[in-house]
Amino acid sequence: MKKGIVALLVILALVVLVSPGIVGRLAEQSVDENLDWATRESNHLVVTSQNFDRGWFSSEGRHRIEVQDGNLRAALLELTGSEDTGSLPALIIETRLDHGLVPFSSLTRDGGTLKPGLGSAVSTLSIELADGQLVPVPGAIYSNVGLNGELDSNFVLETGTRTVDDAYFEWGDVDLHIASSPATGAVVFNGVVDTLAVSNAKETVRLGAITFSGDQSPSPFGFSVGDFNMVFDSMAVASPDAPGAEFGRFSINGTSAVNGDRIDGGATVQLERSNIPGFGEIGVMATIAFHDIDGAALGALNRVLADLPVVDDAVPTFSTVEADLQRVLAAGLRIDFEQVDILLPQGTIESSFSFGLGATDADNFRWTALLLALDASAHLQVPAELVDLAMMMSPQADAAVTMGFLKQNGDVYEMEAAYKKGLLTINGAPMPIPLLGVQ
Repeated sequence: MKKGIVALLVILALVVLVSPGIVGRLAEQSVDENLDWATRESNHLVVTSQNFDRGWFSSEGRHRIEVQDGNLRAALLELTGSEDTGSLPALIIETRLDHGLVPFSSLTRDGGTLKPGLGSAVSTLSIELADGQLVPVPGAIYSNVGLNGELDSNFVLETGTRTVDDAYFEWGDVDLHIASSPATGAVVFNGVVDTLAVSNAKETVRLGAITFSGDQSPSPFGFSVGDFNMVFDSMAVASPDAPGAEFGRFSINGTSAVNGDRIDGGATVQLERSNIPGFGEIGVMATIAFHDIDGAALGALNRVLADLPVVDDAVPTFSTVEADLQRVLAAGLRIDFEQVDILLPQGTIESSFSFGLGATDADNFRWTALLLALDASAHLQVPAELVDLAMMMSPQADAAVTMGFLKQNGDVYEMEAAYKKGLLTINGAPMPIPLLGVQ
């Protein structure tokens, strides 16, 4: 019994005294792996290690994040009105890493933990201006490096205020979590910002609590897939010279997944009752689903779109993306706007739309040929009060009723439309469409 106790104490001593130095080396390698992974994931950022002083129980490091040449850098230069490519600020991250299978030394600082792993870290942020001046950023990041190199980080910022030039910022408590794995590329995140407000002499914009969460994993096609959702409890815009606008709860939820060589997914967007001065109450509810999009073609199109110049005197032409867009469409797909409802003072406009494309020959692509491959339908329901108002203000609206595009059904006007193989049917009436150039 006594020998067992002695053996246990020896093992404990090794864990406490010997493992930190050994694990410190592994933790340093894991930090480098996470930085390399972050750099690969963002083509616009350059992450460099300025120093890493490794001790037996703890280490300290300093890393610099810069925006390299590319669209993001160009946009920031445009935003700041600067022509000096060396004038952009950099983000400086200073980190203390307490290592050991059980990081006992972390208990001497805020956010310390005995969670087993390669290490426990706390990081502070600052902005390095062009003249070398460092401006501290409030808040801190508390991280844990897992035994397999996974990084679990928590950004914490307490309620505060700050004045920058003529703008006054207020924020509530901020609590953000992100877990990432360099080995798999998977990312899981969630967070909450209690309140956020920005004001100057002209107006004040105030957001209620903001919450978000999601998970993303790499796909074979060069982009990530997964789930995402974000909720803004409220938003208000106030101005001393004009009536203010109040927006209700706004939420967006999205999902995407790989299905063989195809991508499926969808999104839901909702804006609850909001009050717009001079207009009245509005609201929006929209649900969209997409199916069978060719993953490789979508990945190629995504890369082309990412490389388009953000700020440039030369506006990108459609021909820049036409070839890649054609490959996406030629592979076939389906998009369903399952619900698009718009709440207005006169009532609610209800609608739904579906578009399906069969596969066509990508090598001999013709835009007109898509009309033969298209299978579409639409439903529209509009309050009679709104249609009557539109007819009073516009002859085109009156023509839509006269020609039978909109049919009254009680206190609403309705339209049912379908399209297949060049034949358009509206409320049961066929309307052939000439397909020029289609043999």
